[in-house]
Amino acid sequence: MKNAHLRMGQLEYKQATRSIATNLRVRLDRYMGEKEQAHLLSVFGADTEIGAIAAAIAENARFTVLLPDGSSQAVCLGEHASCYRGALPLAGRKQPVRHLVAVSQDIQSNGAAGKIYLLNFYRDLAWNTLVSVLGLPAMPEWGEWILSLLKQKKRIVEIDGIGCVPVRINVTGTQLLEWLGKGVRNSSLPFPEKTGPITWPNFSMPAALALVTPDATRAVANSCSEK
Repeated sequence: MKNAHLRMGQLEYKQATRSIATNLRVRLDRYMGEKEQAHLLSVFGADTEIGAIAAAIAENARFTVLLPDGSSQAVCLGEHASCYRGALPLAGRKQPVRHLVAVSQDIQSNGAAGKIYLLNFYRDLAWNTLVSVLGLPAMPEWGEWILSLLKQKKRIVEIDGIGCVPVRINVTGTQLLEWLGKGVRNSSLPFPEKTGPITWPNFSMPAALALVTPDATRAVANSCSEK
């Protein structure tokens, strides 16, 4: 994690009233958004800073995301966003660093409106998430065929991110069931030879949140675009 701060962004919040002027910045290690709509913010700082950010989110305030490349974007989480707070103890520091994760209503209802958001697009994890979120009767081996179909139909869209390569998959459970049915009928998706439980791979939280390397970033970008 050498020079990790150079890969992080910052979240800036400004507000001025007759008696008080607020102007603060906190470190932003994970971000997911689409232009002015922020979907996920992961920030850390001091007690007062994180408290002010949480209060501003509750008031549907606007922020400025400062990206590692020097560009910026005005964003808002929208109404009904949720905040989750924690503390990060650090060696040699008496007081822990305060951590806050905020998610938009779209993330809380992931998949409900025909949009599934993924923090990182790893094929196995993407298929696992689609099946879990949409409640599909499917097998792990069917993932490659369905994800290739989604790519062909341009349903996988890369969105803005910091510390991740997030995507939005535009598909409903009804559409996927229809495609699964066609795949089974034309033998593109074979049933298992024996009856019994279907074992799905397990993914740890560290693996899902792993910082993406430049090579992985390019691979995701290529998988989301037409050749």
